[in-house]
Amino acid sequence: MSAEATNPATPGPVTGPTARWRARIDLRRLGRAALLGPAARDRLPDAISHVVDAHRAHHPDADLEPLRRAYLLAESSHRGQMRKSGEPYITHPLAVTLILAELGAETTTLTASLLHDTVEDTDVTLDQVGEQFGEEVRFLVDGVTKLEKVDYGAAAEPETFRKMLVATGNDVRVMSIKLADRLHNMRTLGVMRPEKQARIAKVTRDVLIPLAERLGVQALKTELEDLVFAILHPEEYEHTRELIVENASRADDPLAEFADDMRTVLREADIPAEVVIRPRHFVSVHRVARKRGQLRGADFGRLLVLVNEDADCYAVLGELHTCMTPVVSEFKDFIAVPKFNLYQSLHTALAREDGQIAEVLIRTHQMHKVAEAGVVALGNPYAPAPDDPADGERADPTRPGWLSRLLEWQQAAPDPDTFWSTLREDLAQDREITVFRPDGGALGLPEGATCVDAAYAQYGEDAHACLGARVNGRLATLSTVLRDGDTVELLMGQDPAAEPSREWLDHAHTPAARIAIQRWLAAHPAPLAHPASAGPREAAQDAPAAEDTAQPAAQTPAAAAPHPSAEAQPPAVRPGANAVVDRPGATVRLAGCCTPVPPDEITGFSVRGGAVTVHRVECAGVARMKDAGRAEVGVRWGDATECRVTLVAESFGRPHLLADLTEAIALEGAEIVSAIVEPPTQQRVRHTYTLQLPDAAHLPALMRAMRNVPGVYDVSRAQHHVPML
Repeated sequence: MSAEATNPATPGPVTGPTARWRARIDLRRLGRAALLGPAARDRLPDAISHVVDAHRAHHPDADLEPLRRAYLLAESSHRGQMRKSGEPYITHPLAVTLILAELGAETTTLTASLLHDTVEDTDVTLDQVGEQFGEEVRFLVDGVTKLEKVDYGAAAEPETFRKMLVATGNDVRVMSIKLADRLHNMRTLGVMRPEKQARIAKVTRDVLIPLAERLGVQALKTELEDLVFAILHPEEYEHTRELIVENASRADDPLAEFADDMRTVLREADIPAEVVIRPRHFVSVHRVARKRGQLRGADFGRLLVLVNEDADCYAVLGELHTCMTPVVSEFKDFIAVPKFNLYQSLHTALAREDGQIAEVLIRTHQMHKVAEAGVVALGNPYAPAPDDPADGERADPTRPGWLSRLLEWQQAAPDPDTFWSTLREDLAQDREITVFRPDGGALGLPEGATCVDAAYAQYGEDAHACLGARVNGRLATLSTVLRDGDTVELLMGQDPAAEPSREWLDHAHTPAARIAIQRWLAAHPAPLAHPASAGPREAAQDAPAAEDTAQPAAQTPAAAAPHPSAEAQPPAVRPGANAVVDRPGATVRLAGCCTPVPPDEITGFSVRGGAVTVHRVECAGVARMKDAGRAEVGVRWGDATECRVTLVAESFGRPHLLADLTEAIALEGAEIVSAIVEPPTQQRVRHTYTLQLPDAAHLPALMRAMRNVPGVYDVSRAQHHVPML
């Protein structure tokens, strides 16, 4: 840490954008106070008065004795050490501790922060820290010390970084201290050589800012972004600064007018709420400018509405959308579905007649605290759990969603290089979507994720047995890219020895999926064999569709023999066709595209040869017939009950499946006119049966019996495409 710490006395390009939300501490005053030495035992040293004030604002009843003792040990240990600027080195741990205190960190974290450099830079040992402050502080100091030995650059040693993250994952307060340490060093980077400033800024941008985002510490993340922006893109930074200064000099402020209108609306609705204007930080203004081109006054900030209860958030939303003009496409509900980093808010936007649009965030005071401080605001993970802990991930501050998954990735990665490359890819993802399971649960996935990613997110390595998915109720391939709000039902096989397809790697975007698949592939190298010896999944995927000769998982002589498909049959008069048409001498044909049976609602159309084809009214062919100008003919069901119907059964491949299905059909009294069993694809088998039923009333019972056959997950009426006659 001392290698990167410098004095802010020499101005650098990074001194501007952060003063808006946190006053800089006076390092010279702290330096003089530190040099005065220990204070009397019955009072706190003046040097930590800033820390104490900030800490008491969040924790009024905190025991300050550990802070006093930690400061005395740190001051005496670092005495004589100076920063590059000539300031006493103790000013650095004091500044880092103040950052964490302002975010609401508990006493143990602040104690460890004061001591975080002692083991690395002084003669103090970990055992001494443990004896004086306990094992918890010892663990945190040890973790931060290990972090300092990690090279975060492109040439970083993957195994070292992996071990560091394992230690961090056991207690996220380690990373909190590291992030605060990096923020203070970035604030005071002005007198470093330009090339070293750039190197440190790039590491901060590539690794530490994404980590801050995933831990939810937005207050640190946004300031780090601005500081990095100023160093790596000085011209764009200066242009953005000029835009902000120019907007500040405007006589009118659209955001202030929006805020006044909102306060009036909420006051008249008797909803207690605080409306605050939140100026955008420099990087945010730059992004909006690149997206929208010419900026308007309302683009330089957002409006934050703070309320007391969750229900008030939705009450505020309702009033604003009722009394003002909402931009519906901008609405997002991160309260019902929190982000992976614990963030919760309602997002919306309001428009005025002059075209100004204001973005609005609505959250409770507690949500705001977590939104700003992330895991830092969650307190001591070793403290007793409350009587009514929050659900799921939020109840355990040591394991927020992303970090919990990170621990699983590192355990499953076949080698450190795979883990490192996969982690860097994940850190590069900056947008997330939420998809829902049929049971109402939610999965957080990166934008661009597929059904493969959803399978491994939900089932871990058991997802090797995934055979397909339903997306929003419709069958979909595992390569299907998911969109925010989709409902995904994963179809799982029962074979414990199931293996993933090698092509899944092309569709996997999350570390969980890629690492699990790569681990399996590393343990099962592909044999150099003829394609004919490949398993059914590879055979079905690799063979050209026109030459695919793979057989179903279960084969009986009846299925092995070729059968004409129902859709290939000519539309001739079928036995038992009992539709009656009010046209003497007309031939009646039941359409093969929808196979109508009593008591389906039906309609008819005249076709060539004087025949009438009968369709179910919801059949897609009806619309095509009408568009083609075919005359509609009234038809009805006659007294005969015998009928013919085509059913499609979707199943997993297993031995004796075909025999079990045909037995179930026979037990229901249906006669198989024709059957087609398509080659398996990813262990899924599609069966098409044309059946003669003695009574149409038996159709629901027949379909239930087929669905009850083990391995069958869907039975439906056929909907074939048949050319118009």
